[in-house]
Amino acid sequence: LHSAVETPVRPFAAVVGGAKVSTKITVLESLMDKCDKILVSGGMIFTFLKARGLSIGNSIVEEDCLELALSLEKKAKEKGVEFILPTDVVIADKFDNSA
Repeated sequence: LHSAVETPVRPFAAVVGGAKVSTKITVLESLMDKCDKILVSGGMIFTFLKARGLSIGNSIVEEDCLELALSLEKKAKEKGVEFILPTDVVIADKFDNSA
C-alpha cells in the first residue's frame, strides 16, 4: 500500500466516504497532495451540496462546515485535483420509497 500511495500509477484516484466532513479534513487535504481525483461519497456529500447552494431536504449536513466544504473544493481546484461529488443523488422530503 505504501508504494501505491507514494509512487502511484497515474491517474491516481481516491474514494472518501462517511457521514461527516469534519472527521475527514486531514484525510482530504493529504489526498490532495497525492491524487489526481477525489471521489466524495456518503452522507458528507450533502454538506458539500448545501455549501454550493443546493437544496438537500432533511439529509444530514454539518452546518458549521459549509465554509470548510467550499474551502476544500477550492484547494482541490488550485492543486489541479478533480473533486467529484455524485450527480445521481435522489433527494426527497422523507426516507420512503414513494417519496
